[in-house]
Amino acid sequence: MSSQHPIGTASARNYAEAYATHYTKRDLLEALRAYERVIELHPNAPEAEYSCAQMRNIVVRVIPEKELLASQVALARRHLQRLDGESA
Repeated sequence: MSSQHPIGTASARNYAEAYATHYTKRDLLEALRAYERVIELHPNAPEAEYSCAQMRNIVVRVIPEKELLASQVALARRHLQRLDGESA
């Protein structure tokens, strides 16, 4: 008889816990933390990509569209300025 966990890999278990926090407990702040842990602990696992998608879902749900766009434009501006500084 196998003593394997029914979910399988550690990355799958961590993702399942994050997902439950997100959708069952509806604790969005803790879900963000849990998804970040999945990415940190398992950066090359498919669950890291799933976690990124779920984090995006939370972001678009809680941040008003205009505010989100403004922060993305500011981030793009900083990134482009940094790249411009590197090429000088």
